[in-house]
Amino acid sequence: LPAPDGEDLPWVKLYSHAFQGPNGWYIENSRTTIGDKDPVSEYNSQLWNTGRDSDKDEARRQKRKLSYYSNIYVVKDSINPDNEGKVFLFKYGKKIFDKIVEAAKPQFEDERPVDVFNFWQGANFKLKIVKKDGFWNYDKSEFESPSVLGEFSDGELEKIYKQQYSLTDFTDPSKFKTYEELEARLNLVLGKVQPRVTPRLDESIEDESEGRGPAPEAPSWTSEVSDHKS
Repeated sequence: LPAPDGEDLPWVKLYSHAFQGPNGWYIENSRTTIGDKDPVSEYNSQLWNTGRDSDKDEARRQKRKLSYYSNIYVVKDSINPDNEGKVFLFKYGKKIFDKIVEAAKPQFEDERPVDVFNFWQGANFKLKIVKKDGFWNYDKSEFESPSVLGEFSDGELEKIYKQQYSLTDFTDPSKFKTYEELEARLNLVLGKVQPRVTPRLDESIEDESEGRGPAPEAPSWTSEVSDHKS
């Protein structure tokens, strides 16, 4: 769906960490989402810069995950028909976001650019998930030809528009734990060791999209959905 009322973008991106240490799990949003320093990113950079393979492996296990959120309208959901005709927040990863970008900026000259978030000239997204090598794979997902969402009237589209959730709430600084709170949690989970080298932040080792880690039992509404309008 389009950007919510008063907001600039129809998506928001969020970085997070989820890993297990000797003293439990660390599952927290990363302050790098809002352009601030984050203790896990700094610690991972320290590990990476030692040059030791064991430290690099640890940094990889703790790297941040990139997720996107958008409002979606469910056109068809054969598994959960009660979801049809409703607006939800949809969590997705870089692979699906790349398909959105590819639709807007097609590779070939004979392909028409499509703003998939447009009510009148957007496109339904057919979410097709398969397991490949033990992971969820989204490569077969695709956009349909451009059309008016549900062939609805402008009045009906306005009602859908007003049902959307705020996306800027995800990046409200007040919703993030402080650096000190995150550092305390990290210390607890890792049984904190002292820094081994002077940190040099290198976020290139941090990014992760969907398709990493074991496939869950079934995708949830805030992670994946059936056929929908993006």
